[in-house]
Order: sequence, then structure tokens, then C-alpha cells
Amino acid sequence: MFVIKYRKIFLSFTTILVVASLILIFTWGLKPGIDFVGGSILEVSYPDGRPSTEEIQNRISNLAIGNYSVRPIGENGYIARTKYLNEEERIALVNTLSLNSSEKIIEERFNSVGPMIGEELKNKAYISIAVVILMTILFIAFAFRKISKPVSSWKYGIIAIIALFHDILIPTGVFVVLGKFAGAEVDVLFVTALLTILGYSISDTIVIFDRVRENLNLNIKMHNFKETFADTIGKSLNQTYVRSFNISFTTFLVLLSLYIFGGSTTEHFALTLIVGVIAGSYSSIFIAPALLLLMGGKDTKTK
Repeated sequence: MFVIKYRKIFLSFTTILVVASLILIFTWGLKPGIDFVGGSILEVSYPDGRPSTEEIQNRISNLAIGNYSVRPIGENGYIARTKYLNEEERIALVNTLSLNSSEKIIEERFNSVGPMIGEELKNKAYISIAVVILMTILFIAFAFRKISKPVSSWKYGIIAIIALFHDILIPTGVFVVLGKFAGAEVDVLFVTALLTILGYSISDTIVIFDRVRENLNLNIKMHNFKETFADTIGKSLNQTYVRSFNISFTTFLVLLSLYIFGGSTTEHFALTLIVGVIAGSYSSIFIAPALLLLMGGKDTKTK
């Protein structure tokens, strides 16, 4: 199969993407939302057409709310991000954005998170991702415990985790770029999307690994010791890649619809999932089998 034949190309391409994402993360960094640093966010829309950004900024500057940021969203809306606001400060901000009632506005959403809660949410996000990764290694090692050759059971777990790191690093790198140039912020929904990607991607990878396991056992029962490990992996991919593509494509269509028609609240959530699903499908088909072959040796007999 061409995946096995050109595995070095796929692994090289993946390495470039991962290294680029890591460089972006450590140089520019993600732009945290109010869920993690605390503060308030207010989204309003102007049915009759929004005023200029300069006019809005001049009016907000007269309020005693400290540092703030305002950016347009959609065709007729603005998002204002400020420090933590109480109810009186929220009403004052809404009145200011309505230009003292000379403009009709609609308050689409208002969220506030205190700095202590934001720090707690950030710590829980790290813990959640770490727990998912650890449990994944343990589960795969247990599920493949009866396989010791040509690749040990725990190596299946390690390979799956490497693929998972790829799957979450790529959308994270994309959001670093979006945060730098488009002001995109990461919030709890972003973490939720990453956890969803982890579950989606690992299920696809396990399906391929499970087919490899079945073919290895079948070779033993049939005394087919002439088939190399590369042949076994290639045959397993031929038996599963159509299923993986169909599931990924239908999932992509659903997420694309959510991104287009879901509104600004779920826009970044859907985008994260779209990038993650594409990265996860790529790693399950092109990366995980190549790493499995790398650890087992392409000419290894399935004894």
C-alpha cells in the first residue's frame, strides 16, 4: 500500500507541522479568553447598521473600566472585552454601546468570570487532558496485552499518544496564528473541542490497530510466517481506510454546517473540531501505521 511505501514522506510532513506548531506556541502563544484569565465579554449587534469602531472606542474610553478591547464581529456586531464587570458597570457599558439610546442594539451575550475561577478552570483543563492521555495508554496496553511480537503491547499505546499529540498540536498552532492576526481567544469550548478530538482520533487509530492485531493472530493460526509485518499493516489499512474516510467526511460535513450556520458562539468550537478531525484522520491512516512499522521493522516476520 502506498501509505507504507511512502511512509517517510508522511512522517517528514508531520514532523514539519508539529515543529512549526511548537515554535508558534512557544513564540507567540495562545490568547487566553476570559474563562482562563477572568473578565467580562459583551457582544452586541446593530440591526440598523453598526457605528464606526473609532466612535465606539471613544465612548468606552470615558468609562472607568480600565483596559478594554473592541473588535467587530459579523456584519453588524461588536465584541467588547473588559475587566470583571458588576451589574451596574455592565448596564453602563451597554448604554455606551447604544450611543445613549440614539442607536437600537441587541445584547447577544454577556459572560463574566472572576480571576480565581479562571485560574481554576485553566488548571482543570491541563489535568483533564493529562488524565485522558494517561488512561489511553493504559487502556491500549491492556487491550493489546496478548501481543508481544513484533511490537510490544505498550508500544501501541505510545504510538497512539504520539498521534494524539499531533492531533491537538495542529489545531492549537492554527489558533495561535488566529489569535495573533485575528484576535481569536481560547476558552473552555476550545478545551472541550480538544478533548473531543482526543476521543475521536483514538477511536479511529484503535480500529486500525485492532485489525492489525486480528491479522497477526490469523497469521499465527494459519501458520503464515512468510507475511512480513509491513504486509500485515498494509493489508489492515486496506481493510479499514475506506471506513475511516467515510466517517471523517460525514463528520466534517456536520462540523462545516455548524461553523457556517452556528453563529459566533460556536464558530471557534466548530473550527477547532474541523481542524482536529482532519488532523486525526491523517494521523490514524498515515502516521500511526508508519510508526508501528518503524518500531516493528518492515521485514519482520509475524512469528
